[in-house]
Amino acid sequence: MTGPFLIVAGEKSGENYGADVVRRFRETYPEARFFGIGGTNMAGAGVDIVRPMSELAVVGLAEVISKLPRIRRVFNGIRAEVVARKPAAALLIDSPDFNLRLAKRLKKLGVPVLYYISPTVWAWRRGRLKTIRAAVRKMCLIFPFEEAIYEEAGIPARFVGHPLLERVRTSFGREEFYKKYGLDPARKLVVLLPGSRKSEIGFHMPVLATAMGQIRDHVACQFVLVQAQDIEPGLLEAALPEGAPGLRILREDAYEAMAAADLAISACGTANLEVALLGTPLVAFYRVSPLTYAAGRRFVRIRDYSIVNILAGARIVPELIQGDFTPEAVAREAVRLLDLDAARAEQRAQFREIRESLGREPASRNVADELAALAGGSGSGR
Repeated sequence: MTGPFLIVAGEKSGENYGADVVRRFRETYPEARFFGIGGTNMAGAGVDIVRPMSELAVVGLAEVISKLPRIRRVFNGIRAEVVARKPAAALLIDSPDFNLRLAKRLKKLGVPVLYYISPTVWAWRRGRLKTIRAAVRKMCLIFPFEEAIYEEAGIPARFVGHPLLERVRTSFGREEFYKKYGLDPARKLVVLLPGSRKSEIGFHMPVLATAMGQIRDHVACQFVLVQAQDIEPGLLEAALPEGAPGLRILREDAYEAMAAADLAISACGTANLEVALLGTPLVAFYRVSPLTYAAGRRFVRIRDYSIVNILAGARIVPELIQGDFTPEAVAREAVRLLDLDAARAEQRAQFREIRESLGREPASRNVADELAALAGGSGSGR
């Protein structure tokens, strides 16, 4: 089964998962060919990247509107590639604003679609289920509670497990991490995870920089910041007032930093779950532009924003969203957790339960099986 297969990912975590699927698929079908939209990881797995995913990496209503002409060019370009290459099947990963529109076009072109990582229809825009039912052959779900939603909607779907279970690994422990980065074993360690997009850095870093000083006023601690690989060099430094003395910025050893820390202060998103899987206590936050928040707030159907709280079914980690995300609030929650061993232990116990709920088989293998089945191979097709 050589394909070709179309694969589309619009942001970093999605393309990491896509690369894992491609590698799994080629264990069984080594001659398989893939093309599409992605980044360096998918390219390293052998995908012919016809458009870089950076052209789709936007967040917030205002930014999307300003980038519409570019997004339209990407859409038309990938459609032309599909017409020319005639893929046997398509694997679309997350990025629903782009990928659901693409799924409808692929349906018209006769290309069966496997969709990996459901849009958050359980949080908002439940009407997307209608589009999915019409355009997607099968959904691969990463959260167990999503199965009931798709069963009720009459859409073929399978819980494949969460792909982070394959990726969240450390190469060395806390003692070696402290030694490598010259950290003080006598002081507690706080890791900052401000996000992976330029707009997130702009909204989050000024608050975090001020909160650092307030936390230090109460707790003897030190700070490291994990910089996402796609963030432009110098962007973080420019967002930090007077360089934020005492903050070490890391571009590697991200999981080692999270695992070594006594506390993580993290933007909502994939990083929240990564932290939880590593068992590190967590404070979650997020802020977008006032326009984006005002436009979306009335459509949101959930109480909690952090996926950790959603999976737990309860507010087990503090969330500081929009106006609640202030230096004082960050410092208050951080100091409470750093001071209270019992509070940190309670979070860790909940995190272990979450990990158990996310599956035991590798998600990438299950998705590769589904893609093979969709294209007529010997996959499970369950």
